[in-house]
Formats: sequence, C-alpha cells, structure tokens
Amino acid sequence: MEAVSVAADSVASRVVAANGVEFHLLEIGAGPLVLCLHGFPDHARSFVPLMRRLAAAGYRVVAPNLRGFWPTGPAPDGCYLPWATGGDAVALVQGLGVEKAAALVGHDWGAAAAYAAARTAPERFARLVAMSVPEGGRVGAAMVADPVQQKRSWYMYFFQMPIAEAALAHHDFALVDRLWEDWSPGYALPAEAREDLKAMFRQPGVPSQLLAYYRQAFSPVTARPEWTERSSALRGPITVPTLYLHGRDDGCIGPEVSDGMEASFAAGLTREVIEGGHFLQLERPDLVADRILAFLEA
Repeated sequence: MEAVSVAADSVASRVVAANGVEFHLLEIGAGPLVLCLHGFPDHARSFVPLMRRLAAAGYRVVAPNLRGFWPTGPAPDGCYLPWATGGDAVALVQGLGVEKAAALVGHDWGAAAAYAAARTAPERFARLVAMSVPEGGRVGAAMVADPVQQKRSWYMYFFQMPIAEAALAHHDFALVDRLWEDWSPGYALPAEAREDLKAMFRQPGVPSQLLAYYRQAFSPVTARPEWTERSSALRGPITVPTLYLHGRDDGCIGPEVSDGMEASFAAGLTREVIEGGHFLQLERPDLVADRILAFLEA
C-alpha cells in the first residue's frame, strides 16, 4: 500500500484553551467546522491528508492533540477517561467560536471521546463519525469472551503492569512500531511521520500520561468517586446521526466486534467495513473522505 506523507504545509497550528487545557491543534480551511480526534499511539498530524480533502470540499477542519499528547499538556485533573476527553471536545467547539460543529470525527480513543461528547452535548454536533473502535462495551465484552480479540488486545493487559513505561520506551519506542505494523498490516508509516510520532513519546511524562488512558479504563478509580459517577452517566442512546467506519484488516479490533451497534444510535447509524487496517485516516484518506463527505451532504 502506498505511503502517505503527513507533512503539514498549508495546515496552520495554534493553541486554544478549553476545559482547563491548552490544546495544540492543526487547522485548515473555512466553512462549517469538522473536529477530528485522534487515538493511540498517534497524534493530530495523522489527520492531515484527510483534513486537506475535507477542507477542499468547503469545511474548516481542526485536529487537536488530545490531553496528555504533547505538545498539549497533561490532564489538569489527572483524568483520561472518555467523559473527560469528550468534555474537551464539547469545550473545543465553543473555544473555536462555533455553536454547533458540522461533524465530530473520532478515531480509536478519539472515537471513545466522540461517543461521550455526543451523549453529553448532542446539540453541539450535527453529525458524528467514528472509526476503528465500536461504541459502548463491545470491546470489553469481546475481551472477556472472544479468544481472538483477547489475543489482539494483549497490549491493554500489558499496559496495566508497572514495567509498561520501560517496555514502551525500550529501543526508542520500538513497541510503537510494532503496534502500527500489527494494526495496519501492509501499510508503512513514512520515516518522517514515524520520527514526528516518536518525538512526542520522548517528551518527559508523556508515556505515563498516555498509558493512563488504558489504566484508568481498566481499574476502578476509588480515589475519585466523581469520575466513576460521570462515567456511569454515559449511558443511553446516541441521538446524533452517525457514520461508523472499520477497516477490514484491522489488527487491533476485529470489524466483527462492531456487529450490533445499531441499537445504540437512536438517530440512525451507517456502519461500513472498508478496505484498510486500523489507521484508516492515513491508509485510505480519499476513501474515508468520500464516505464522510457523502454522509455530511446527504
């Protein structure tokens, strides 16, 4: 598969304060707002090819680095759960001077944040697009009952261990290379993009901050009962029309895990399994853009 450059020429970078966090973000285009949220092990620059396509179609496209993902700082309250990152997305819409975004696009952990944002403030988003991580407890259920998904998700269990920071950093974050190779078979992340990504991981404190996404999702947060309460509130149907895209060759989460998602989307769900692996916005930016634009313009 052809490698895609993520050089950010013509894409502006700036800082926007929202929800107690100073977000470093990328921005291009003019028109209705499309807000793009990345996942792990990733950052905002992976959205650049998709951002260019959407901007060319008449949208203002913004991709922040999520809390904990340098150069955005750590979570001010120490929380990396979806209710917090979803709150960031809601606050960013207002911080960007918009009452309602045309679309919220989330990939991986960004998808989890997008689901939370759509549940807590549906009035802020006209459309929702999620990629590569199904809604709700489907991933957790598969990790309990599906041996194939248990094998795919080995890293989630490993990240709970005290040695995970050292293992992640070993040999200049070789584990990051392995995850990209396993999750997107047949795709080679360009050398420049790989170096940009690892530059983020090398920053002091960043590995622990990013592992906290997994550790807090797995472990009861007894020290902060309000976190548990806010997580428990993220129930009920999503009332924003939604497009869900999953790569046929995704080595992180099998596309079959998204079966049955329709029941959670009261305003309708369009679910498609398309060519590609886990990092669809980089592997298949034109195909993803075509699907998103058709959904937004329907």
